[in-house]
Formats: sequence, structure tokens, C-alpha cells
Amino acid sequence: MDKLRYSSGNIKNSNVHKIGLIALGSHLENHGPAIPIDTDAKIASYIALNASLQSGAKFLGVIYPAYEMDEIDHGIHNSLNELIDNIIETLKSGKKFLMLDKVIIVNAHGGNLPICQYLDRIEDGTDLIIQLNNKIIEVEGPHGGSGEISMAKVLGILDENEVKNQTNLKIYGEVGLSKFTDARAKDPNIERGAKIIEEEGVYVDLDYGKQLFNLAINSVLLDIEKLLDF
Repeated sequence: MDKLRYSSGNIKNSNVHKIGLIALGSHLENHGPAIPIDTDAKIASYIALNASLQSGAKFLGVIYPAYEMDEIDHGIHNSLNELIDNIIETLKSGKKFLMLDKVIIVNAHGGNLPICQYLDRIEDGTDLIIQLNNKIIEVEGPHGGSGEISMAKVLGILDENEVKNQTNLKIYGEVGLSKFTDARAKDPNIERGAKIIEEEGVYVDLDYGKQLFNLAINSVLLDIEKLLDF
């Protein structure tokens, strides 16, 4: 076959083809009545895909399983080992078929944060340099709160007729993780998010949703630049 033209297209550096972007969220957990159960996966995919379009890095799709702490039961999740093993197998396939050297995991589900402790295991199992990007988790605010529903508005997955019911915490206690008292006692960040929902409620702001996405996408682009220099 002809030699691949790695410099073709609107890219800054042909080495970007050696970098993969894969989304990690969750597909099966409640977020209140206004947004769907796979919101985190869709948010992560949007960020990873747009960073790929802007940089030329390879978009690898989305990881299926997700992890959550035992104290939070708002959906169907997997064990941490299942998640890590699936990431390793998926990325090994990407390395084999796409000639990757480095991968950025774009994570949009707070329950997946413990994989931070296992990046060495993922690197050893894949022979790849791994970067984990959690920017959207750091900035979006409470589970099912104003940040997520504003981003859902951008994505077109928000049921605006249900926003008024989003903070009916007697029915939808997963919003802000407000009903999970053990998790609130264990994690100050969860407690803080729950209080925000209880005291301030939620709102939808399209511009806010766009700002959150732009912040997260630019964070991934910065990670790509750093990996190109590594």
C-alpha cells in the first residue's frame, strides 16, 4: 500500500496520530428526571470527540463499564477490577490496530476516580503512556445539578419539562447524591454538592453548559500538547 500521509489535514503535528482519546463515563445510573441514565458517557464522548476533531488525535470511542463507591446505589456499576481490566483490553486493541503510543482517558464520572491509583497497572498492561483527564468532574458541580443539565441542554438530551421536578429529592434523591447519607458523611465534596442542591436548587444555562464544555475540551487539548512534547 502507499505510505500513509501523516501530515495530511488540519493538524499541527503529525505525531498526534500516535495519541488516542477514549471517553469514560457511566451508562446506567439515574440523574433525576431531566437527563438520561447515560449522561456521563455522552458528556465524556462529546469532550473527547471534539478534542480529537480540533487536534487530529484519534477518537477511540467509549469504555462501557463504570465504577461507583458502595455507599452510592443509583444505578448499575462494575467492580474496579472489571473496569481496569476492560480499559486494558480495549486500549491493547487500540495499540495493536492503530499504532498508538499514548492515550488520554477523558473521564466524566466521579465514581471512576479511584482508577487514578491504578494508572501504572494500566500502563504496564497496555505498553502505553496513559493520561487521565478529570477536568469536567472538577468543574461541573453536583450530580444531576446545574452544570450537568446545562451541558445536557447543549447536547440536546435535556427534557426541559422535567427540570422543575429535578429537585424533588423525595423521589429523585440521587440528584446531588442527597439521599446517600453514608457517602455524604464519608466525602466532604459529596456533602458540599448535596447542600448546594438542597439550598440552591438547579437552573439551566446554555452559555454555562458551553463554557463547561470549552473548559474541558481545552484541558484535553493541553494534555495533548504536553504528550507531544513528552
